[in-house]
Amino acid sequence: MHQYGVRTVEKLLRLPRSTIRGLIQAGFVVPGRGPRGALLFSFQDLIVLRTAWALSQAGVPHRRIIRSLKQLRGQLPDSVPLSGLRIGAVGDRVVVQEGDTRWQAESGQYLLALEVDMADGVLSLTDRKEAARALAEDWFNRGAILEALDAEAAQEAYEQALAADSGHPGAATNLGRLLHEGGQLDAAERIYRTALAACGNDALLHYNLGILLEDMGRIDEAVQAYEDALADDAGMADCHYNLARLYETQGRTQEAIRHLARYRKLTGKDGK
Repeated sequence: MHQYGVRTVEKLLRLPRSTIRGLIQAGFVVPGRGPRGALLFSFQDLIVLRTAWALSQAGVPHRRIIRSLKQLRGQLPDSVPLSGLRIGAVGDRVVVQEGDTRWQAESGQYLLALEVDMADGVLSLTDRKEAARALAEDWFNRGAILEALDAEAAQEAYEQALAADSGHPGAATNLGRLLHEGGQLDAAERIYRTALAACGNDALLHYNLGILLEDMGRIDEAVQAYEDALADDAGMADCHYNLARLYETQGRTQEAIRHLARYRKLTGKDGK
């Protein structure tokens, strides 16, 4: 079971160390100890810490939070990721959403499968597409944080984002890049093409696909990917440069000159 130190928890949860220690002192979690007594947190601990903080900010009574999270913790496997569950407050009740199912953490009672959002104390209903996009965005943000800490965990987070929303361009771009860097070229191509089919044109996805196809030696397809990228965003300087370079290798001199001139104009590199 992977464990996280205090510094990592601060980055993942975006909570100051004083708040984390306060939640520990309040009895919400009991972290383990590592070398020299360093605090070590499990995934369960991270879920509980984040949830306890959010619920206390929402005004849920302390005793109810303790009771609800004790019940919830007993149902969490070690591998549950931070955004695998959506936990919130409806009135003074702690409500958990797992997939399409919602239940009360304290009683275990199942609720109607409606998506809810609490903002400024007002309960509002949202459609499932919006909820899926929100979940995908949560996973994407977590992946972006994790990249500097744990590339494998970041990859898993991006995969979960795409499972929630197959057309999330940011998750597809970052996951494809990680797969590309890891030598999984076919898998990266599948990610890019699936996302493009789901979301339509996205300049950065097309551009990254072009780089990938170049590395795979599929130059004509790479040219098409770069052209598609520029059709969506003509201001991508690096894309103009790559396209100029490939056009030159294909003997398409005039087109190469045109894109190189555009690159220089966008970057201010006029050759002087």
